[in-house]
Amino acid sequence: MATKLSPADFPKRKAEKSVISMVTCYDYTMACLVNESNVDCVLVGDSLANVMHGEETTIPATVDLMVLHTRAVHRGLPNKFLVSDMPFLSTRLGLERGTEAAGKLIAAGADSVKIEGADGNLELISHLVESGIPVMGHLGLTPQFYHAMGGYKVQGRTEEAKAKLIKDAIALEKAGCFAIVAECIPSEVATAMSKAVSVPIIGIGGGAEVDGQVLVLHDMLGFSKFKPKFVRHFIEGAELVKKALNEYDEGCKNRTFPNAEEQFVK
Repeated sequence: MATKLSPADFPKRKAEKSVISMVTCYDYTMACLVNESNVDCVLVGDSLANVMHGEETTIPATVDLMVLHTRAVHRGLPNKFLVSDMPFLSTRLGLERGTEAAGKLIAAGADSVKIEGADGNLELISHLVESGIPVMGHLGLTPQFYHAMGGYKVQGRTEEAKAKLIKDAIALEKAGCFAIVAECIPSEVATAMSKAVSVPIIGIGGGAEVDGQVLVLHDMLGFSKFKPKFVRHFIEGAELVKKALNEYDEGCKNRTFPNAEEQFVK
């Protein structure tokens, strides 16, 4: 198993043209499995509001909820670099409260935090980095801006929007971000962003020519009915689980479970 990454390793991996793999994770059991894989790093995303709690958007995620899930994942993930999302509005309440929120996530076991958007966040990002808290940026489709964007839409389709994304990527690097997630951006735009900065651009719907990829674990395992264009099911997990449940049900009802070896005797 590869050595656990540090923030300084991310730009090095880009310079070496070594693609970074990242998945989300929200609980201890799955963290233990990811910890034994070759995946490079893990994100406790505010997408846990959707995946684990059935919410329509990520907006209901709170700092306390992120801390709860971050702590659980951290317990099962000693060998992977762990990033935790700063949830909705946690970066918009001033330096003191933003630093406090980030500190709680680090204390819960995160190795860094992720912040959506550049506008209005650069001062906080610089302050966190100067305070010893590594920060990953996030541009493009930023789910916390769901209402402002009018839903989940591909970003960067116009020349003006492309120029803004590249400008924001440069600003995030200058503020101290060690990597930047680029979500739902045309591949040529995400590639241009990567060429404009020395830190890795990690795509989710950003094409194949960026410096890394991230997917929601439940999406790539085939547990989610949500399947946008950029998701691939690497296994049909939902079908496998339903098959196991039905076999268990059958075993119970025809009394083949438990068998003799699965029972206690005097």
